[in-house]
Amino acid sequence: MLHGIDVSNWQGAVDWDHHANNGISFAFAKATEGSTFSDAWFARNWTGMRENWLVCGAYHFARPAGDPEKQAAHFLAAVRRAGGLHRGDLVALDLETNDHLPPRRVAGFARRWCQAVTARAGVRPVIYTFLTFALNGNCAGLEGYPLWIAAPNNPQGRPDVPGPWNRWTIHQHSNTPVDRNVFRGTRAELTSLGYHRRRDA
Repeated sequence: MLHGIDVSNWQGAVDWDHHANNGISFAFAKATEGSTFSDAWFARNWTGMRENWLVCGAYHFARPAGDPEKQAAHFLAAVRRAGGLHRGDLVALDLETNDHLPPRRVAGFARRWCQAVTARAGVRPVIYTFLTFALNGNCAGLEGYPLWIAAPNNPQGRPDVPGPWNRWTIHQHSNTPVDRNVFRGTRAELTSLGYHRRRDA
């Protein structure tokens, strides 16, 4: 089982050397939110992860009330500015707010965002969400994408899995002092979920 963390601007400067030297094998950093917000620390985090040989992941915080194609383009542009996608890099959609929309609209947004990213970048996103959000129907039709489940109250590697999924891929099992995750598999298996085109997206 591999250990990882996820970060955003809330963490400020991250000591990637320290994490890499203390058993962290992969990480996700927030890149964007909605159609306009870009995380000021993303480029630094993207470089820091890569320089320390971590499996690199970038995530977009979904705003379902907005346009999914515009948000996908905004996210991929931020990743390009930070250095682009390399072989094995991961992308993820952080799906945890409904913007006061009904579940079918939220799920529809997520499907369209994932389709746009897959078409433009050639990589299938991971879906980050939590149990009750998924059980309320906000993730309908996303079972073809790997599940990154936030379940800090469950033992490490033993999260409850909500429909439409029947298995988890990444478990966020703790959020103190930083969000901590585990992947059930090897580094090769994790990077197989990532980017595999010859050219950057």
